[in-house]
Amino acid sequence: MQIRKIIHIDMDAFYASVEQRDDPALRGKAIAVGGNSGRGVVMTASYEARKFGVKSAMPSGVALRLCPHLIFVKSRMDAYKEASNIIRAIFKDYTDLVEPLSLDEAYLDVTQDNYNIGSATLIAKAIRERIFEQTHLTASAGVSYNKFLAKLASDMQKPNGQTLILPQNALEILAALPIEKFHGIGKVTAEKMHALNIRNGQDLRSRPLKELIARFGKAGHYYYNAVRGIDEREVKPNRIRKSIGAETTFSADKTSFDALCEDIKTIADKVYERAQIAQMSGRTLTLKIKFSDFEIKTKRVTTHEAFNSVKSIYETAIPLLKSLDLNGKSIRLLGLSLSNLSMNNAEQSEQQQNFNF
Repeated sequence: MQIRKIIHIDMDAFYASVEQRDDPALRGKAIAVGGNSGRGVVMTASYEARKFGVKSAMPSGVALRLCPHLIFVKSRMDAYKEASNIIRAIFKDYTDLVEPLSLDEAYLDVTQDNYNIGSATLIAKAIRERIFEQTHLTASAGVSYNKFLAKLASDMQKPNGQTLILPQNALEILAALPIEKFHGIGKVTAEKMHALNIRNGQDLRSRPLKELIARFGKAGHYYYNAVRGIDEREVKPNRIRKSIGAETTFSADKTSFDALCEDIKTIADKVYERAQIAQMSGRTLTLKIKFSDFEIKTKRVTTHEAFNSVKSIYETAIPLLKSLDLNGKSIRLLGLSLSNLSMNNAEQSEQQQNFNF
C-alpha cells in the first residue's frame, strides 16, 4: 500500500496576526480578537498575549485578569475571509485534495502533487513562503504519512515553523509525548488518564485495547491507534459539516441555575462565532448536559427561521434548560450546537465557487 504524504497547514494566531498586520500600532502588543473587557469570548490571541496564558475560547474577563494590559480588538470577518481566500488558492495550486478545517487550517494530500515535486517537505515550504509573500502572514506546517501525525507535527515548531514526522521515528516521538498533547485528549480525559498513571504515549501504548474501551468507550479505539501512529482517514475535500457547537466542562460541578445561564451566554457566543466563521446558520438548537454521574440529557428545538444572532441562540437555550428535569443534580458539562445547517445566503454563491479551495 502506498504511503500517503499529508501536510497540515495552520496559520499562526490568524485573526490576531491579520489585525497586527493591518494596524502597525498593534504590532508587538498583547491583543485578543473578539469579546471585550466585560464579557464575551476570545476568538484568538496574539503570541504576546499567549505568554500570559490567554487562549482561544477563554472568557474575556478571565483573559483580562491574566493580562491586564490586553487590548481587545473587534473581529473583522471580511478581512479574515479575504486572506483565507488567497491562502486557499495557493493550496489549490498544488493539489485538489484539500480538506479545510476552518478559515486558517487545512489538510493537504500531496501524494500526487500538481507539479510532480514529489516531496511533501518541499511543497510545505513553498506554500508557507508563498503565503507570506502574498499575505504577509506566517504559517506553520506539519508533514507526515497521516492526518493525526501531520496535525501533531504542525504544532511542534510554532510559530512559523515546519516539522516532519517519518514512519521510522513516529513511535519514538509518540512514546515521549505528554498525554495532553495528543489531539482529541482534552483536560478532563487527561486528568482521568493521569489517575490511571497514563502520563505519556509510552504509558498509553502499554494499555490493551480492551482496557481502553472499558475506560473510555468508543474513544478507546482512537487512543489505541493514535499512539501507534495509525490513522487511515483520507483527506476529504468535500467534507460536509453536520453541526456547529461548543461545550464547557466545569472544573467544579455546578447546581445553580443562574450560574448555568451565565455559562450559556458564553457558550452561545462561541457557537455564533463558529457559525460566522463557517459562513453557515442552523435551524435546530440542541442543549446538552452531562451530570456528575455522567448521565447525559439533551433537548432540542427546530425553528422555521435560522438562528442568526447570539441573542436568538441564548433566548432559545434558556427555556430548553428550564424544561430539563435537573432535580438539583450536579452538572459537569454544558453544551450547545446548531444543526439543520445551510449556507448564509449572502455568501452562498461565493462559497460554492471556492468550496474545494
